[in-house]
Amino acid sequence: MRYDLFTLNVFVAVAEERNLTRAAERMHIAVSAVSKRISELEQQVGSPLLLRYARGVELTPAGQSILHYTRELRMVLGQMDEELASYAAGVKGHIRIHAITSVLTQFLPADLERFLDSYPQINFDIEERVGSAVVRAVTEGRADLGIFAEHTLAPGLEIRPYRQDQLVVVSAQGHEVAGRAKISFRDVLQHEFIGPHLDSSLYTLFANQQAELGLTMRVRVRVSSFECMCRLVAANIGVAILPKAAITQYLRPFKLKMTVLDETWAKRTLVVGVRSMDLLTPTVRTLVEHLGER
Repeated sequence: MRYDLFTLNVFVAVAEERNLTRAAERMHIAVSAVSKRISELEQQVGSPLLLRYARGVELTPAGQSILHYTRELRMVLGQMDEELASYAAGVKGHIRIHAITSVLTQFLPADLERFLDSYPQINFDIEERVGSAVVRAVTEGRADLGIFAEHTLAPGLEIRPYRQDQLVVVSAQGHEVAGRAKISFRDVLQHEFIGPHLDSSLYTLFANQQAELGLTMRVRVRVSSFECMCRLVAANIGVAILPKAAITQYLRPFKLKMTVLDETWAKRTLVVGVRSMDLLTPTVRTLVEHLGER
């Protein structure tokens, strides 16, 4: 079938306004023209798209399907317009990345620096999100690629290994844990914690391990920023489990101690997730391949 883009945009307006008159005002056309285009689209599809009532309309299941795919189509066309405009301005590509804090504080800046040495005419939009939000952004097409921890559920995404990070226990200098070279998760659970945000990949990891042990982490404060967590640890409010490379910079100024977390799962695999490698633009594919290099 061949679909007219303007007619699809008219349909979206009707679907969102739930009213032909308001949709006509929004599209700057007559109500009769809106009605005609919707009728022609229904004939083309072979199924009613709207349930018409005295005060407005509702979508049929077929209408819901058309709305979903039209929104996807408009998003892709918008991305195409944006990228082509970048080419016209001398920029060779635009990439949207969503990533967890661990990635942004440890690995991604240096990796992008090396990438830009070879591809200097690339623009980036980078957003920091918790793991589940990163996956949603990629799934919904709001990000070209996401970087998150391997244990984060990512149904429907294609996953490639990226890096590994090491989790350690951070404590104040006078804390009981500070005098130990290494400690098990079971033993560290005897102490009070500065915990991560409930939607974070670290929280998911800790929750799974607590369930296996049948124990519960005693969390006094939850906070998303690694720096804030370290400041609270320095105030002796609790201990925290954080990525080693991400918190090394805070050890000396905050007078913190770092203890090895003696668990196999403390070495996390970080991954790059995309909706489909086959559908990536050449620019995004090149970056994904670059991030997979060691």
